[in-house]
Amino acid sequence: MTARPVSTYSIAAIDRRAKQMGVAVQSHWFSVGSVVPWGEPGVGVVATQAFVEPSYGPKGLYLMRRGMGPATALRRLLKADRRSEVRQVAMLDAKGRVAAHTGSKCLPHAGDLEGKGFSVQANLMSNDGVWPAMASSFSKSRGPLSERLLSALEAAEEAGGDIRGRQSAALLVVSTSHTRQKWKGRLVDLRVEDNPKPLKELRRFVRLGQAYDHANKGDDLVAENRFSEAMEEYGMAARDAPEIDELRFWQGVTLLDKGRRKEALPLLVGAFRARKQWREVFACLPSYGLLHVKEDVLKAILAKR
Repeated sequence: MTARPVSTYSIAAIDRRAKQMGVAVQSHWFSVGSVVPWGEPGVGVVATQAFVEPSYGPKGLYLMRRGMGPATALRRLLKADRRSEVRQVAMLDAKGRVAAHTGSKCLPHAGDLEGKGFSVQANLMSNDGVWPAMASSFSKSRGPLSERLLSALEAAEEAGGDIRGRQSAALLVVSTSHTRQKWKGRLVDLRVEDNPKPLKELRRFVRLGQAYDHANKGDDLVAENRFSEAMEEYGMAARDAPEIDELRFWQGVTLLDKGRRKEALPLLVGAFRARKQWREVFACLPSYGLLHVKEDVLKAILAKR
């Protein structure tokens, strides 16, 4: 048995319209994301915490994959656990069914609360209003699931949070649909391992993740010769992560490779100004087949200041 309580508060939830489900967690414990949140596309998600038994994650997913509902699966695992009174577990399947357990010997304040398509759970809190604050936040919020999960964590912190403080956080979102290529169904997987303000850092990671998603969509649209839409995606990437000069660089390279020099030039020059080494990277790309331009074009762009 783990000697100390690993997790403090978490939420497991589904967004049926977006076909996503996920787990978010914050703890005064190093690398909580490596222990508490579990998920499998098309199957479900699990949060296992308190005096944590990590096997509830893979075992719970296995049982749900075999068609067992979360409530039945959780009961089976608790029955086989000699220390179920110190566990806190939540399970949610791709149909939105939820089940949760807070053992009688979880350190106070501890409890869970289930709602339509979600479960919140917490232990070792500063007060017993923390998990209801999470439930209220999620029920009232709108927007992408990752944002709603993160907002629920922030509501928990605002309500008093963990009596010990804070250290790490994690966010996992998977698709409710089965995919042959399971990695494609893993939509968000972010961790803050050790930080005095883990939720603030996790929100920054979410913002960066959105920026890179826009950049990738832009690249795909360029490949389809849908340049107007690609520029919109690139613009959103720049808006979400203006500090990442590498995004500007590769967006410029992608456009230039498609003959869109006018759109590419400001992106490339902006990257060159942010970090002079991008000129060196740019100059070598044709030799590796990553950029197809004439030498005079290459030299002209490198000469830009």
